[in-house]
Amino acid sequence: MLLATYQPDIRSINDSLTASALIAALPLATLFFLLGVLRITAWVSGLAALAVAWVVAIGGFDMPVDQAAAVSTWGAAFGFFPIMWIVISAIWVYNMTVETGHFDVLRRSFATISDDMRIQAIVIAFCFGALMEALAGFGTPVAISAVMLIALGFPPMKAAVLALVANTAPVAFGALATPVVTLAKVTAPANADPELADHFTEDHLGALVGHQTPVLAVFVPLVLVAIVDGKRGVRQCWLPAAVGGLAFAVAQWLTSTYFSVQLTDVVAALVSALAIVILLRVWRPAETYSEAADDQPTGGSGGTRAAKPEPTGGGTITLEDTRVEIARAYAPYLVIIAIFSIFQIDGVKKEMAKEPWTYLFQWPGLDLVTASGKPPADFTLNWFTAAGTLTIIAGLITMPIIGIKPGAALRAYVKTYQQLWRAIVTVMAVLALAYIMNNSGQTGALGNWLADTGDAFALISPILGWLGVAVTGSDTSSNSLFGALQVTAGQGAGLDPALMAASNSSGGVLGKMISPQNLAIAAGAVGLTGREGDIFRKVVGWSLVLLAGMCLLVFLQTNVLEWMLPEAG
Repeated sequence: MLLATYQPDIRSINDSLTASALIAALPLATLFFLLGVLRITAWVSGLAALAVAWVVAIGGFDMPVDQAAAVSTWGAAFGFFPIMWIVISAIWVYNMTVETGHFDVLRRSFATISDDMRIQAIVIAFCFGALMEALAGFGTPVAISAVMLIALGFPPMKAAVLALVANTAPVAFGALATPVVTLAKVTAPANADPELADHFTEDHLGALVGHQTPVLAVFVPLVLVAIVDGKRGVRQCWLPAAVGGLAFAVAQWLTSTYFSVQLTDVVAALVSALAIVILLRVWRPAETYSEAADDQPTGGSGGTRAAKPEPTGGGTITLEDTRVEIARAYAPYLVIIAIFSIFQIDGVKKEMAKEPWTYLFQWPGLDLVTASGKPPADFTLNWFTAAGTLTIIAGLITMPIIGIKPGAALRAYVKTYQQLWRAIVTVMAVLALAYIMNNSGQTGALGNWLADTGDAFALISPILGWLGVAVTGSDTSSNSLFGALQVTAGQGAGLDPALMAASNSSGGVLGKMISPQNLAIAAGAVGLTGREGDIFRKVVGWSLVLLAGMCLLVFLQTNVLEWMLPEAG
């Protein structure tokens, strides 16, 4: 006797939506409790939450064991490819630059832009941090930016806070837009209306996010200056902060809407840095701000100021690098940009979407449909054109440029896996969790239950994303957990479901600075392990203030500011 195709029932528990939603919340509650309260390591918490999701799916939502296994492996596979494949490749390139000393050259190059620590904070934490977020994400920009700030003389506590706060506006497009790519994957199957299919593509969701996070980008550099030197810093350095923030915002807006979702932060980071460099050729702050590395002033107290100096060619670093070495230090990132730009050309992109470069297939063992009766989405194996593969190609091209031998490059690659194995397990577990929740009806039950809030859901939507990132430490993971839920709730509340999905990602970026994982990364990078609570108290206020602004923006975009949203298709 053949078993019937499994179709989830969102009212599976006693034919009650409320009861079903409460039971469906157990896996997420487990994840939040283990991570946020017990502070158990992320990969263990993810696996534990996945186990609870299995119990709920099989025991509460009548999902067959073989289907639970199939969707779990489906989600885990997507967690590794293309998501962690991108991160592994990007951090491998970074590790090679560390091995050859070119990362130090890059750091010194940035230091020569200005000897004012307020401007250095913008350039390093915001601009360069955004570039690192664009290429790697997942905590990499926090660690690297914090270390660079320490090397330039920033106190450890302040370096950690600056790196965390700066890691906001770029996050939604981090790791070559992995959060947006993931959002498109998990929301398209959740949409029951075929007429809205083009609303859930990477391009449209990326454009929606690109009409929200640029607003954050305008204010973040001003916040950084305030952290470094308080009101005086804002008064004296508001111009470079405004120029850098506006340049980033405009570039992020235009790139995500008209050019490439994957290269959004790359372009925005470079444009922002270039705008600041150009400004500094004709403008200098009234006073130059610096402080002793062993001081840890807060709110702008402390530090030393010197009268406006005469131009000296810039910088306080005495070790000079040759132009050739500087060019080599920048080469990996320029090569990555060049390769990704080539593969964004329409003709190349269309050709690469065909076999043998890309294969589409149904994941083995699946015999299910969505709650609306739709078949599951195909698994896309774009083995050659995946962002991670292109980054590896860029790394291979870069090897002779930076002068690293194949053996050393291979050791750096192995080291990368050793560094990231916990992150790999975490992301694969969270994606498996998301897929089993989505395909068993758990996400649908939660979404339909939340839809009863009506128009007020527009205010809740970014908070859900913020909560997801605060707990998981990843906008990608948050989108996996809540993307389909946002669509379901948005449809039920009569709101644009794609806008709600995008708001999950945009709100989520503000939870990054308070997530336990990123607090631990920042503390470890600056030598303050064990003082994560102190760092948390310094960043949580900024997180909540910026989140309130994002909630208001999303709410206004559902009515008053509808004109600012891009059209699908």
